[in-house]
Amino acid sequence: MTAIVHRRLARGHHVLEVETFLPLPREKVVPFFADAENLERITPPELRFRIVTPTPLDMQEGLLIDYRMSLYGVPFRWKTRITIWDPPFRFVDEQLQGPYHSWVHLHAFEEVRGGTLMRDRVRYRLPFYPLGTLLHPLVRRQLTRIFRHRVQAVRAHLVPPHLREPVDAAARIPAAAASGGLGRLGTGEGSGTRSS
Repeated sequence: MTAIVHRRLARGHHVLEVETFLPLPREKVVPFFADAENLERITPPELRFRIVTPTPLDMQEGLLIDYRMSLYGVPFRWKTRITIWDPPFRFVDEQLQGPYHSWVHLHAFEEVRGGTLMRDRVRYRLPFYPLGTLLHPLVRRQLTRIFRHRVQAVRAHLVPPHLREPVDAAARIPAAAASGGLGRLGTGEGSGTRSS
């Protein structure tokens, strides 16, 4: 139902790709992500994630959003800009200030048979390259955990209980997406590992 792939690119860049099938039409899925306040609902509580920018927010290209969060007890601020806003197909947020040297997150939504294929592609680089790469195994585990929690929270908020039964991802995700969907969002560079 959910596939998570990590790829290592050149010069300290990494890509995290996540595909999730939701048994809902796209018009039921995208509005949830168009409401920035839902980010708090799908982020693990121990991160103490809070939106600092006054809400409600009108999601649009160029929107700046300030957050406050905590990682391993260390508080920090995060500022992002919505660089692409193209509902119901995709949007992109990019870190302007935060813990990463760079962070660009593509959210894409594709109508497929029986529901919506939700894709996340995050291209990021840790600070202080090349020394920062020593922390990547820890960051990678944390990102996997955060995105697993996110998927579970999205399902809990959007998918009716009778539709939440585990389903084989390969059976529900179209063959083209299952065999190469993540690659279509990526660069094809580097090496990757997959977990589901």
